[in-house]
Amino acid sequence: MIQQDDFKEISFEEFEQYRADSKENNYLVVDVRQENEYKSGHVPGAKLIPLNILGDHLPELALDKDLFFYCHSGVRSEVAGIMAAEEGRDAQKIYNITGGFCSYQGHSLDGFPRLQVFDYQEDDTRLLYQAMELEKAAEHFYETILAFVPDEKFKGTIEQLAKAEIAHARTIYSYWKQIVENPQPFEDIYEVLKGDILESGQPLSEVTTALYANNEITWTDIIEMALSIEIQAYDLYRTMADRRGKGEAQNAFLSIAQMEKAHMKLAAKLLDVQ
Repeated sequence: MIQQDDFKEISFEEFEQYRADSKENNYLVVDVRQENEYKSGHVPGAKLIPLNILGDHLPELALDKDLFFYCHSGVRSEVAGIMAAEEGRDAQKIYNITGGFCSYQGHSLDGFPRLQVFDYQEDDTRLLYQAMELEKAAEHFYETILAFVPDEKFKGTIEQLAKAEIAHARTIYSYWKQIVENPQPFEDIYEVLKGDILESGQPLSEVTTALYANNEITWTDIIEMALSIEIQAYDLYRTMADRRGKGEAQNAFLSIAQMEKAHMKLAAKLLDVQ
């Protein structure tokens, strides 16, 4: 999903082969899950740095070592890779271990909603419209989980994230309207957007209802879904920036991509449940 110059992706099988062939002093393995997850089982030798505090500890990690991140499913570790690359570390030395600890244990995540992958062969008109759909779905998602927060301290952050999605949609609309005939006003377009971004085609409201009806789904799972939305948006805007070429549009999409990275950090803070 993420651009090649951000970081590398590697399976646990490939990581184990790397570890077998490498000296211990050449790499670091960082578990970005929460402490209770780490205590219940972790990769031998892994250093625990939960994603919600990773930004404060990245400078402590040696720059000359290969850096491997993993989490429960591969979502939080993908965000960790983005954060590490943004700090100026050599992207060729940053790895996201895909599949997470579940794949390390030989488990799968059956039933956990996975977001669709955009077809980047679509024209700009369709991609921009999909981007507005994505932003509206994200807004609805954050509004939905307000009723289920485990700690009141999270509400302000969630409300901030929800409002930001509308602002992003307005920015996207400003470019969409330039390449379609007789565009309707933003408010009219936004009103009719489905905000339906799941591969199954189900409305997001139905999916979130199903999530909370499942006793095995945790707050961490819900935030991983939020992080998936932010990652997908980040990837879309990076791709759109590349496709538009140098100029005002490219700068706008890169700016939104940068804001999506800030959203990932905000969403990661929602994992701080004591």
